[in-house]
This record gives sequence, C-alpha cells and structure tokens, in this order.
Amino acid sequence: MGEDLKLTRRSILVGAAASGAFVQATAPASAQAAMSKVSAADVAKLPRVKVDLVNPPFVHAHEQIAAGGPKVVAFEMTIQEKKIVLDDAGTETFAFTFNGTVPGPLMVVHEGDYVELTLINAATNEMMHNIDFHASTGALGGGALTEVNPGEKVVLRWKATRPGVFVYHCAPPGMVPWHVTAGMNGALMVLPRDGLKDQQGKPLKYDRVYYVGEQDFYVPRDEHGKFKRYASPGEAYEDTQKAMRTLTPSHIVFNGKVGGLTGKNAMTAKVGETVLIIHSQANRDTRPHLIGGHGDYVWATGKFRNPPERDLETWFIPGGCAGAALYTFLQPGIYAYVNHNLIEAFELGAAGHFKVEGEWNDDLMKQIQAPVGM
Repeated sequence: MGEDLKLTRRSILVGAAASGAFVQATAPASAQAAMSKVSAADVAKLPRVKVDLVNPPFVHAHEQIAAGGPKVVAFEMTIQEKKIVLDDAGTETFAFTFNGTVPGPLMVVHEGDYVELTLINAATNEMMHNIDFHASTGALGGGALTEVNPGEKVVLRWKATRPGVFVYHCAPPGMVPWHVTAGMNGALMVLPRDGLKDQQGKPLKYDRVYYVGEQDFYVPRDEHGKFKRYASPGEAYEDTQKAMRTLTPSHIVFNGKVGGLTGKNAMTAKVGETVLIIHSQANRDTRPHLIGGHGDYVWATGKFRNPPERDLETWFIPGGCAGAALYTFLQPGIYAYVNHNLIEAFELGAAGHFKVEGEWNDDLMKQIQAPVGM
C-alpha cells in the first residue's frame, strides 16, 4: 500500500505533463487562434530589457507606471544547493535556492510584458530542478519546459497577462514538497500598466518596496532531540521526508533564517514614506501583522484587479500565494512585522523589523504618566 501511494504521488506531475501536452495538441481552433495572436516575429520586434536581480528583501529598480508598450523583460537565475544556518544555535540544513537566497529574488514586470528567464543549474549541484510560475498560463506553469540538470541551462518565455503578485517555486516530478520546503521559492509581481489603484480607481504609489518570503523548514532530530547534520542533500532526504510528514515545522522564518530581517537586517523607512510589503508563503497559510501599524491598502491574495481592503490589522495569505500591503509610516521607532500566529513568530522565528526614522507625533500617541508606585 505504501509503495502504491508513493508511485501515485510521484506520478502526479509526470501524468500532468503528459496530459498537458495532449491538450495543447488538440486544443479547439478558437483557442489555437487566441494563442497565436502574436507571432514570434512580432515578439522579436519588442524592446528587450535585461534586469539584474537583487537579493531579498530588496527589489530591483522598476517603473511603477509602464512607459511605452509591452517589453520582453529578461532575467537570469542560477540554482544553488547550499548548506545554510537557520538560527543562533547553529542549526544547519541543506537549502535549494534560486540565486542563492531564501526566498529567491522578486521579479517585477508589467501586465502585457513577456517574462524571459534563463535558468541555470550549477554543475556543482546534485539535483534536477525546474520552475513553476503561478503567474503564467500553461500546463505546470512552465515546470515541464524547464527541467534542467546540473551543468545545464534552459530559457523560458511567457506572457504576463494577470496583474498581481504570485509565487514561483521548484516543482520536479515526485519531489515537489522537499524542494519547496528546502527554500526553493520566490515571487513575481505583475504591475498594472497604469500602476496600482485604490478601490475607487485613484492612483496609489510607494516610496519603498520590500519582499518578505516566509519559509517553513523541517530539520530532522536524532533520538536525543538534537537537530541532525548531513554531508549532502541526498543523505538527508529520507529523514527530511519523515519530518515533513509530521506537518510540524522546526523553523518558520522570514528570509531564510531566524533574525533574517531583525537587528542589522531590519528593513528601513522614514516617517511619511509609503512602503509596499510583498509577502509570500509557498507552502503554509500565514497571517502578517505590523505591530503598531496597519495595512492601509491590502491585496491579501495579491491580485491587483480586485479592490484593496482598507485599514487591516492582520491579513490572511493562503499557502501557495503572495500578498501585498501598502502602509504609510506615521511614527518613528522599531515596528515588529510578524506572522500573528504568535507561537510561530516568537518561538519558531517568523518575525522581522522595520526601523523607521523621523519625528514623534504626540497627538497620535503620548505617555501621559510614567510608571509610579501606588
């Protein structure tokens, strides 16, 4: 029975890839016409822009309102399998990463642009990898077209037709949970060509943008309860799979480690600045909350065609989704940004900081009397 279940699980993506190829080959004429409206020659005439990605929580330079017509936006990412340290206790795990970071970089394009990704699997890696873009249209999100072995590279192009923020992740046949929970995920933002809008259609702009990738890790323990260490990802696989099946993470962190966005790694802003926070969780549900602030405008499931909610204290982002929140800081200080499952925030690591500079406004908050004896 167990072996049958394993076979079925391994065949999910393989079977989907095969059926996807069949559907594409037998699509109705109307669908074929829609898919071929823009020829390869037309796409080749579009302007090309090469973007150099930056490490989260930072985001590469981009226009909030598109200038001109659609473009081909070219990105390059290198897959790295690497050992990382998750906490101050020195807990180690093998991470599978896009560009060496957990999460992978945030990519930004505009609706109607073409995303062209060159995906490189470093020769030093052990595993085959690929990428599934939740923002794309096509069976497996490009996963079947990007299966790349160590020492190879592949190029995928797809059209960004839906505005919003979306998860991307590795999805190799039979090993999807392992690769995703090993850190191999990120997010892509497709901005409306005329920029973000409020629920009444008025323009919204941001002064800064940060990308928070929330990640659950499942580090195996030995018979004494201590976290185990391994010489290679392959050696860790069986124990890690058992840990994953408990559905109980050992760590839930922002940007790759406990303290990844606190202290010297805190995100910064100034009083009066509007900050766009992109938050993704590729595997589990999460509940972002800015302690001492709010979500002025929130797209909890990250889709910009939907009107934003206003003045939220906490918002819910389903697993496998990315959300966006806009907030204008009105007071200086250290703001904790947490998953408001507070056990996960304070005990497992799902917390970050915003360090905000500026002048304090007593009208918004003031201590009337300091603590005194009774």
